[in-house]
Amino acid sequence: MEVPDQRLTAATFADLALPLFDQLYNFARWLTQDATEAEDLVQETYVKALRGFSGFQPGTNFRAWIFRILRNAFLNSRAGLKIMALDPDDEEPASDAPSPEAVLVAQANRDSVRAALTELALPQREILLLCEVEEMSYEEIAQVLAIPIGTVMSRLHRARKALRAVLLGKSQGASHGL
Repeated sequence: MEVPDQRLTAATFADLALPLFDQLYNFARWLTQDATEAEDLVQETYVKALRGFSGFQPGTNFRAWIFRILRNAFLNSRAGLKIMALDPDDEEPASDAPSPEAVLVAQANRDSVRAALTELALPQREILLLCEVEEMSYEEIAQVLAIPIGTVMSRLHRARKALRAVLLGKSQGASHGL
């Protein structure tokens, strides 16, 4: 979401920032693992972004800019510091309506992926969420995380591998009656 070269006003900020509320909250919820903390984090993000809006460079990616503010606010929070300290390393039926079995399997798959995501280290979880859930480009992710695009790609590869390992471990455990 690039901003055309224009005067940066509170109205401009609202036009750019308010449509991103749900995405920011979703990302904050995954980072904090707590609804109340996520709400506080999003509120803090909007306050900081509005205060710093005069420093935003028109023509650059606003979405990446505000996600970076949210991430930095989280990392500077007590919860973010605690989590980072713990991190050691950086087919459907032909009909339109799915069958009850398909709905059950899809829900179980979603629940398994959500549970597996919570087991990943924060850097792995956040890069997967930015890429797969928020559908950010590698360039946007690089801007949000303040890392090179090559690092985004390697971290994403490692995060997907870790998620796969957690999911396989859970499925093997379930098949052995554990």
